[in-house]
Amino acid sequence: MNANPILLQKKYARVVALFAKENNISLEKALDVFYHSELYKLMSEGVSDMHCMSDEYLVQELEEERKNTK
Repeated sequence: MNANPILLQKKYARVVALFAKENNISLEKALDVFYHSELYKLMSEGVSDMHCMSDEYLVQELEEERKNTK
């Protein structure tokens, strides 16, 4: 089952804002990192119900992905 598109957009916004805050980067940079991540791809495709995970968990996943791709 796919997430409601409106709720998914709100989830993206919360994850991006928390990622920006925790990494002391601009929202624009955080948005760029998020939309070019594998995490975004998985969430947008509804894989593994990633959208059901907590915002904090998703930020940790995004941070791990970012570390591993540098």
